[in-house]
Amino acid sequence: MNQCLVVDDSRTIRRAIIATMKDLSFEFQEAGDGLEAIEKCKSRMPYLIILDWNMPNMTGIEFLRNLRRMSGGEKPKVILCTTETGLNFIQEALKCGADEYIMKPFTNEIIKEKLKLLRII
Repeated sequence: MNQCLVVDDSRTIRRAIIATMKDLSFEFQEAGDGLEAIEKCKSRMPYLIILDWNMPNMTGIEFLRNLRRMSGGEKPKVILCTTETGLNFIQEALKCGADEYIMKPFTNEIIKEKLKLLRII
């Protein structure tokens, strides 16, 4: 079973993303910030990561940079899911290794459409 790591400092957002994807064949893990997410990736590298930008301890971009330098860290598909909507933010996310970008607030359909674009579903 493929693993999805949902990284957001909001438990409500993490639960909303998991609820949207519950009918897909994923095992889910959660992390409240980038530091926790790095530890989870060290234990088991996920197939998919849905990642917030603005978090305490380690931001999503800092996590993404660290992830892509880890052994096996080039493999996960990463969708950045954030309130940062400026073109410069999107460009930085893609430059740092994000595969897709979703702006909050999001809908179930938007998440599923991004998963289709990445050929995950």
